[in-house]
Amino acid sequence: MHLQDYIINDIKPLHLSQNISELKLLFNQLTYSHIPIENEGVYLGCISETDAHCFNAEESIKDCKYALEGFFVRTTTNWLDVLETFAQNNCNIMPVLDTNAKYVGYYELKDIIGLFNETPFFSEPGGILIVEKGLQDYSFSEISQIVESNNAKILGAFISKMENDLVSVTIKIGNASLNDVMQTFRRYSYNIISGHEDDTYIKGLKERSQYLDKYLNM
Repeated sequence: MHLQDYIINDIKPLHLSQNISELKLLFNQLTYSHIPIENEGVYLGCISETDAHCFNAEESIKDCKYALEGFFVRTTTNWLDVLETFAQNNCNIMPVLDTNAKYVGYYELKDIIGLFNETPFFSEPGGILIVEKGLQDYSFSEISQIVESNNAKILGAFISKMENDLVSVTIKIGNASLNDVMQTFRRYSYNIISGHEDDTYIKGLKERSQYLDKYLNM
């Protein structure tokens, strides 16, 4: 399924000329962290619920234009970048603009997290390995070579930590003994931070994701 299938457009942006009282009423009816604002069909940004409750209800949104947060994604933005934009802006609603900068709807955070849960990183059986090496010394091509030299497949990998010129990479591996893969990483001077033959680690990530989803729907 394409990411665009998750675009929701049941809530239209409020106009700059509308009152703060209308904005507050909408927040009371919804569970969103932000509400999109437009002017003459042009998306301007979002106002957060926290800010909205600090404004005088009789003012117009125009009077509080300075509080607008201009975040958005495009219809062409991939889901991982969408998820990153959610995290950067501490929100649970993400306005979506087309290639002509026209507002077409929004994504909900829980839907994007749901897509993450459906990836092989979560859904396929395998072991989780966290390795560490110097920032200038590691490479994903080398990591792939090490895993595949043990007749294993990488189901997913990402940089989970960068600190003091060291990089930690979390890898999900299928079709192999994790112990054999760990020994090969050690021969290539990688430090093994953690290895889980079963899916205890990934189960914990899933539980955290489900807890976050539950929290967002409270």
